[in-house]
Amino acid sequence: MAKGTHKRWHDSVVTVSFLALGLAVVTAVVVAFVNPWPSALLIRSLFEKGARDTVAEMEPYVPKSGVDAHRDIEYGDAGADTSLDVFSPTGAGKPLTTVVWIHGGAWISGDKRDVDPYLQIIASHGYTAVALNYTISPEATYPTALTQLNDALGFLVEHADDYDIDPNSIVIAGDSAGSQYTSQLAALVTSPDYAKRMGIEPSLTKDQLAAVILNCGIYDVRGIPNAPGIGGWGFRIALWSYLGTKNWSETPGGQDMSTIEYVTKDFPTTWISGGNDDPLTASQSKPLAAKLKSLGVDVTTVFYPADESPGLPHEYQFHLKFAKARSALDSTIAFLDTVRAR
Repeated sequence: MAKGTHKRWHDSVVTVSFLALGLAVVTAVVVAFVNPWPSALLIRSLFEKGARDTVAEMEPYVPKSGVDAHRDIEYGDAGADTSLDVFSPTGAGKPLTTVVWIHGGAWISGDKRDVDPYLQIIASHGYTAVALNYTISPEATYPTALTQLNDALGFLVEHADDYDIDPNSIVIAGDSAGSQYTSQLAALVTSPDYAKRMGIEPSLTKDQLAAVILNCGIYDVRGIPNAPGIGGWGFRIALWSYLGTKNWSETPGGQDMSTIEYVTKDFPTTWISGGNDDPLTASQSKPLAAKLKSLGVDVTTVFYPADESPGLPHEYQFHLKFAKARSALDSTIAFLDTVRAR
């Protein structure tokens, strides 16, 4: 090939390559603008890496013996998405106050195995502990996961005798988005008006729901459309994915999620916490705690001064290398002990 011809061929290839790259970038931007999937899956991959690291952090604190596990029990017909793990003290053989934990992950990531170590620790203190899976988005949109979780509670009551579950002493717990689900399920159980609004028949009665545990949750999404920074963008993508529309804040589901508006005096006794370096603490956890207290609900709060050092991040309770995370776990167990004693 002549030298000039070769140069023109090379320049053409380079030009085409750059055009293809530019087209790919533009396409990605356009797709992200009209569809939440690409961004949601990117966020998911980052969260999954963080979850794996956190599980590894918790493992040294898990009891080496004394806890029995029943894994991958299917409570629904969606395979692994509707499965659960049950942990209880070895040889319990009797109904125990049962902690049902809903994992977090911004509604678009997470798995029951992310909280298994924490629940084994709780079970070692004399409780049955259950980790729930549910279908995350974008694979499914609201209210699929909520109805699945409600069904899971019904399954646990129906099969209480099989898994050392006290169907009259159920504690629903969660972290991050799991706390949002927890607050929504608790409002569903304790407020007939809210249940009617959502069109869901609760699987538990008010008498069966003994308490809730809320870690680093979201209880008021009304400010998220205008939230600044990368965090605000991430929440908007997650909620677009979860609620199925870019204008999610205008949907009934977007309104239902702000449970701070729907809690009543019948909301169960509550343990609630958030770290001082978690922006959700000031905007979400503390306002809900104040609202519940104003209604006369029995609330145990675990919050920290702004200058707490080291700073306690979102989901700090799982980072058991922090002394405050271990003391929060102790506080959680002490709270459960008071619930069990009733």
